Amino acid sequence: MTGTTSGPRGPYRSGIKRREQIVTAAAKAFTEHGYNGASMRQIAADVGVSPAALLRHFANKEDLLSAVLQWWAGETASLTRTANTGLASFDQLRAVMRYHTEHRGLLELFIRLTGESSDEKHPARPFIQQRYAELLKTLIQRLLDAAADGEIPPTTAEQAEREIRTLFATMDGLEIQWLLEPAVDLAGLFDCHLDQTLRRWRSGDFL
Repeated sequence: MTGTTSGPRGPYRSGIKRREQIVTAAAKAFTEHGYNGASMRQIAADVGVSPAALLRHFANKEDLLSAVLQWWAGETASLTRTANTGLASFDQLRAVMRYHTEHRGLLELFIRLTGESSDEKHPARPFIQQRYAELLKTLIQRLLDAAADGEIPPTTAEQAEREIRTLFATMDGLEIQWLLEPAVDLAGLFDCHLDQTLRRWRSGDFL
């Protein structure tokens, strides 16, 4: 007789499902009302549990926000991973923009929390800062690798940082425009911008 391994059962499985429901409801509340505007009581009501029951899963709103951010990170983790190197790796950013058009809620959540995190005391600020810093470092290195491999003329770390920060600013700006006016061709506009940027890099015309 062959043994089989099953997933969590009973109360444990129910608890996992309930946590997922709470995190989903909290993400929606934070997106619609912001972190400060969302209340634990309303999130509990949206899930159909009492505030006391919610607190058995999450000690406070900051604890819940942490879970939402980790969930968001998990949902989007694969977007910037690529086996490509050098300039080819920047094509992954096209997939990021297309993903956003298919998952508007995730983009709204990130834009909302990013804006709120300009407040030094906002609990999401360390997470947002770290995410930007990691992406910045990764893409700067990809651009420097492209120069080292001869894909583009030599460039400096300072020039590479200016290029990537400007690229991020364009992405963020287009995303906000699309959220405000869904008729905007988010993916198409970014494709055009990236095409122009790659041509400029290949010619050695750096910022």
